[in-house]
Amino acid sequence: MKVERTASGYELRADAAERVVDANRFLEALHMRGLSLATNRAYAFDLLVFLRWLEAAGQHLPALSAAKLIDFIASQRRQRAAPRSINRRLSTCVLFYRFVTGGELPTGPGASMPAAHFQGRGRDRSLGLFRIHRRQLHHLRVKTPKTLVDPLTAEQVKDFLRSLRRYRDLAIVYLMLFCGLRSLEVLSLKLADVDLHHARLRIFGKGGRERLMPLPDPLRAALLDYLKLERPPHIVTPQLFVILQGQRRAQPLSSAGLRSLFRHRRRSREKVANANAHRFRHTFGADMTRAGVGLVILQRMMGHADPKTTLQYINLSLSDIAAEYSKAALLIERRYEQST
Repeated sequence: MKVERTASGYELRADAAERVVDANRFLEALHMRGLSLATNRAYAFDLLVFLRWLEAAGQHLPALSAAKLIDFIASQRRQRAAPRSINRRLSTCVLFYRFVTGGELPTGPGASMPAAHFQGRGRDRSLGLFRIHRRQLHHLRVKTPKTLVDPLTAEQVKDFLRSLRRYRDLAIVYLMLFCGLRSLEVLSLKLADVDLHHARLRIFGKGGRERLMPLPDPLRAALLDYLKLERPPHIVTPQLFVILQGQRRAQPLSSAGLRSLFRHRRRSREKVANANAHRFRHTFGADMTRAGVGLVILQRMMGHADPKTTLQYINLSLSDIAAEYSKAALLIERRYEQST
């Protein structure tokens, strides 16, 4: 059983076609709803993991219950899947069960379901942007750790930038560092999305959400140099970033090609061993917060659907805490110094 790309999205393929008929109907329904290709792909791979487990465990979808999904969680933990990945796959299981059977997944004896949680009357305490409603339906979940955003330091960013040898690569990193773009958003950019004359950028993010960002001068200069000196002229693809050498020259840059840009430098430069693409986006969010940008504006700039996602940049990183503590500690030490 495997996932394959089709003209309309993704589908599952197996030796026995009847094993994946419902799964492919489900994926086709997602495509008809207008969900993005990336979302369709994520559902396809989640279904692949789930159906492989069903087959290995000798389970059948109509007889599934939340209690039996405990075994699925155990299997995922043995494979060291991240808690957020497990929860996403559990959501896919519930949606797929509902699609096939037309009903809600039964709990069954032996299931450990999340307890009801009530934050209090009135508005949300963290943001104050919306009213709190009781959740009537609780789905099976695993606990996800709350981690702090740990951006790159200024020295790490400078060291990484010094390692770049192409204007294309410099423009890609600047898009993440100065505009907070995701990897997929960078790869999806088209020439028509870049307005160098008015110094602005049109971005199509998750869920088809569109946003505009200004082009800072260093990024604008890097893009101009890339278009003038590196990008092959008269090519057919509308994509902004293309492969610059080899047999696939002038074809759109792939996800694997983008990952290799960062992976090569993490391996060769010890100082930037944690510098992946998304960490540059985190650095953008942290820098904007330090500069005093408000939550709502930062949410729009980063393309977040949920303001709670943006809150992680408001919380101080470990390095920020250490720096502020050091400043305060010096003042406290002076206060309690003994006069000699």
